[in-house]
Amino acid sequence: MTKIQLPEGFTIRPATMDDIPACVEMFNIWAEKELGHKEVGIEEVRNEWASPNFDPEKNARIVSAPNGRLAGYTEYWAEGDTPVRPWLWVRIHPDYYNLGLGTVLTQWAENHAARVLEKLPENLRVCHELGVDSRVEGAKKLFENMGYSYYRSYYQMRIEMTEPPPAPRLPDDLVLKPFDPTRDLEAVYRADVDSFKDHHGFVPESFEVGFPNFHHHFIETDNYDPSLWFIAYDGDEIAGINICRPYSHEDENMSWVSSLGVRRAWRKRGLGLALLQHAFGEFYKRDRKLVGLGVDATSLTGALRLYEKAGMSVYSQFDKYEKEIRAGKEISVQSIEEN
Repeated sequence: MTKIQLPEGFTIRPATMDDIPACVEMFNIWAEKELGHKEVGIEEVRNEWASPNFDPEKNARIVSAPNGRLAGYTEYWAEGDTPVRPWLWVRIHPDYYNLGLGTVLTQWAENHAARVLEKLPENLRVCHELGVDSRVEGAKKLFENMGYSYYRSYYQMRIEMTEPPPAPRLPDDLVLKPFDPTRDLEAVYRADVDSFKDHHGFVPESFEVGFPNFHHHFIETDNYDPSLWFIAYDGDEIAGINICRPYSHEDENMSWVSSLGVRRAWRKRGLGLALLQHAFGEFYKRDRKLVGLGVDATSLTGALRLYEKAGMSVYSQFDKYEKEIRAGKEISVQSIEEN
């Protein structure tokens, strides 16, 4: 375990829920400097820190400057039954750049995330993951200096509608039905998992772990709107889903497509495009002309081509990096064929 050495006069302590406003302010000061816009909202961070598998006092640390100002923050996520890719996240206040805080806080997250090795089978490959917007050259250089390698990119895509979108054309025999959370939530969760099992990096997890996380992140949030959950059925079976949010915490003028998925048996029939266009139409009726989503830049299922066909374009790029901490069998999805 790497010893953590802070600059003289700086202190480190566990985060608490009371720290959320100050942390969000610092995160957005960083984002305004590096990206030109805010990054997160208070309710978004509150939802994350209240996640079933996250405890800010265990998973996060705050660094204070000698004058008491919040100078840096780090967290790690090691979710699921087999957390073979712990996720690390660090933010440094721009006033405290070039003091080594980024290195120190990344090391802290590495040290604690590496504890997953104690509970994982010894034959599994385990990697730390982290990432940043592709425009932030300083962070990417830090990652490389700490032994990380570029892994994969993800796009934020957007469309700003100036006229009503094309009417959706559902494949024959498929129908959209209103979402009833008391009746449909478990079935929608299972359809979401089934749709995304072909996505790069997917690692299976038990219902007992996955469903509470799904419920927390999609239902127990301030921008949950069940009227924006669009479910396509083939008889009594769910063929595809499109879970949307009325707004994004990054930009409250932008609505958000959170989870668009089509199950294998119904792919290549235009259902994904129909679900997306239906959502665009609903947003347009509500005078929500700007819509965004995130996508794997080299999606195994061809999602990028679908979004481009629907008129969306790339707005920003997020680059992921990885560092292997134990060699072994890779169990996260690398190709559709392996499933």
